[in-house]
Amino acid sequence: MLGTDYRTGSPNWIDLGSPDIPRSAAFYRAVFGWEFQLLGPETGGYGFFKSDGKTVAAVGELNPGATSAWTVYFRTDDMDATAQAVRDGGGEVRVEPMDVMGEGWLAQHTDPQGAEFAVWKPAKTQGLELASADNSLCWVELHVPDPEAAITFYNGLFGHRFQEMNVPGMTYRVLSIADGDQQDGSFGGVAPLAEGETTARWVPYFAVADVDAVVSTAQTSGGTVLMPGADVPEVGRIAWLADPGGSVFALLKPLPREQ
Repeated sequence: MLGTDYRTGSPNWIDLGSPDIPRSAAFYRAVFGWEFQLLGPETGGYGFFKSDGKTVAAVGELNPGATSAWTVYFRTDDMDATAQAVRDGGGEVRVEPMDVMGEGWLAQHTDPQGAEFAVWKPAKTQGLELASADNSLCWVELHVPDPEAAITFYNGLFGHRFQEMNVPGMTYRVLSIADGDQQDGSFGGVAPLAEGETTARWVPYFAVADVDAVVSTAQTSGGTVLMPGADVPEVGRIAWLADPGGSVFALLKPLPREQ
């Protein structure tokens, strides 16, 4: 699972592009208990979501013409080299590397199959302050038409490793960062698009104590249930939701890890 000891290729930030920030803040407060902290006027309405006083996500105004979505950021120590690797691998640099008020550097990219993501090079801000606790990010999952091609692309950017895992109905690839123990460094996975799906994307999973209770709260708060709570062998209980703006995210109550 994810932690906050960020190394090259680790997911280290996540933010929501929202068409209505006050509505998004109210929804995620109801669902996860998050408090919204608006930053200064120079950020254009950008703010942090906090859980127990620690930053667990962020939210900003949706760019004109864009679709509301969560964006996953990965740590890099060389913004320009990563941008060039994106181009060399057939992806697109949507936003060139830029300094963010001394907090770090960001760039936004699209992989060759259309999944959007971003990178963050830390300065003052290393990344999220809490992960893999209840009501925080615990996993990120890429859904694409061609998982093997995706693995090759992201390996070229970050050195990501993978292991195959048999999941009912598919072969699932568990992703890990490049260094250290592969299981301890796992942070997400790659899955083929479900039948009828056409949108390649990274989907964030948030840990919760009770998947079904959170699904119920999301429904009554204006969200949509895309997949109700279901048990996955050797993983835990999951569900897929969309917030009132249409952004897709997932819930996970993981099984206890074997010691």
